[in-house]
Amino acid sequence: MTDHSLDKYLDPNLVILGLESSCDDTSAAVLRGNTLLSNVIASQKVHEQYGGVVPELASRAHLQNVIPVVSEALRQAGMQAADVDLIAYTRGPGLLGSLLVGTSFAKGMSQALRIPMVDVNHLQGHVSAHFIRQPDEQTETPAFPFLCLLVSGGNSQIILVKSPIDMEIIGKTIDDAAGEAFDKCAKVMGLGYPGGPVVNRLANQGDPTAFTFAKPQVDGYDYSFSGLKTSFLYTLRDHLREDPDFVEKNKEDLCAALQKTVIDILMEKLAQAAKDLGINQVAVAGGVSANTGLRDAFIAYGEATGHKVFIPPFSYTTDNAAMIAMAGAFQYHSGRRSSLADTPFSRVEI
Repeated sequence: MTDHSLDKYLDPNLVILGLESSCDDTSAAVLRGNTLLSNVIASQKVHEQYGGVVPELASRAHLQNVIPVVSEALRQAGMQAADVDLIAYTRGPGLLGSLLVGTSFAKGMSQALRIPMVDVNHLQGHVSAHFIRQPDEQTETPAFPFLCLLVSGGNSQIILVKSPIDMEIIGKTIDDAAGEAFDKCAKVMGLGYPGGPVVNRLANQGDPTAFTFAKPQVDGYDYSFSGLKTSFLYTLRDHLREDPDFVEKNKEDLCAALQKTVIDILMEKLAQAAKDLGINQVAVAGGVSANTGLRDAFIAYGEATGHKVFIPPFSYTTDNAAMIAMAGAFQYHSGRRSSLADTPFSRVEI
């Protein structure tokens, strides 16, 4: 039996300020209920020259960005700080230094305004993004229970979503995440960081059948991408011996084949889980859900099975505070509150 109503999980008049600082994006958003009023993100370009996020630089940038970002989010929402009913912030997982900035700001603002706050699991935030709506938007939201494929640079998980506050991981990567595989393979091809978007762009111009890479076999609904990564590296090594310009000549086809292999691995497990559990609604979330190949695969899956598929807008795929505010609203309505004693955590599961 599916549940289509959000009424019992949400106060439609509650004004929530969301704060997200888990990695290298500083974000603030304002929601009323599940209606988005603003969503502001300040990205950090400094990490590109290092080929990855430098934690110390990230935390320093958050310190510089958090006040302007919050001010702009309130301005765009047409709100004053005094209009906020609840502060929701990312407590983890993520980079501890970055999380400390958001956590400390949330606590200070909560005390200054004398309003409650609630901490949010960043991963639950990604799932909760599916319930955010623009003003007057009437599109359907997922009904409970549904399956959500959460794929990012740090996570590849299949989540059974029983309610907005009751989620169970039924499958996860045992080594690399899908986004990590994209980034690492892109790096050895010299495509820069972050590699995922570059792989996606080049893949759209290539032949996905030009190369074949290994698909690791793992029991149950768990994933593994280390074998794929090794297979990819060995392919480059073998061909570069014969042609030093192999990568440059074949980068579109290499990216297309890599992307197809990753997507095939992700979708096969998700489809099996949906079949085994008898669930006919599936969603995708996380940074890799911006990949156009994966989005097309979800649409094709829905057309082939008749199942409902939910794909987030591109603006909700990356780390953003709107999803944190949404998850926080659900947590608050369930009776949960945070205290000044709560500290950030770098690793955790849903």
